[in-house]
Amino acid sequence: MGDPKRQRKRYETPSHPWIKERLDRERVLMQKYALKNKKELWKHETQLREFRRRARRLLAARGKQAEVERVQLLQRLIRLGILPENAVLDDVLSLTIEDILERRLQTLVFKKGLARTMKQARQLIVHGHIEINGQIIRSPSYIVLREEEDNITYSKTSPFASSSHPERIVIEQAAKGEAQ
Repeated sequence: MGDPKRQRKRYETPSHPWIKERLDRERVLMQKYALKNKKELWKHETQLREFRRRARRLLAARGKQAEVERVQLLQRLIRLGILPENAVLDDVLSLTIEDILERRLQTLVFKKGLARTMKQARQLIVHGHIEINGQIIRSPSYIVLREEEDNITYSKTSPFASSSHPERIVIEQAAKGEAQ
């Protein structure tokens, strides 16, 4: 018999599975962000839906508690780097799924030039080659906090930590080629 405390599903599936526009949009996002499966996309969409739902509820709410929750929601999104420092509640409603996908560890590893492709970024993370503040993170979908962003590096135990590693040289040349 399994664990008595059953894990709850952290995402909502689309209500109509075969809408062509949604499938096309999902396919583009899956390729752009090299997601493993739709479940990863749906988790982030559910997260976004929840942020927006809270913002709508707080826009309508009045009172001290609503004000406290407003500040908490905005601070959380600013800390996650999803919103800029001077954001207001209306900005939460204008968020897109790409705003959240851009904050994933996989995306940031690729953007920082630690990997040649998004797929390679995913592989480096899963295989334990990437760390944040000395802590190895093995989840490509980890949402990186704003203050952690500059501390994403190869882990000390990784062969990639050596600047003479052949694949790292290729990665750095590819990054230079893109910069020009």
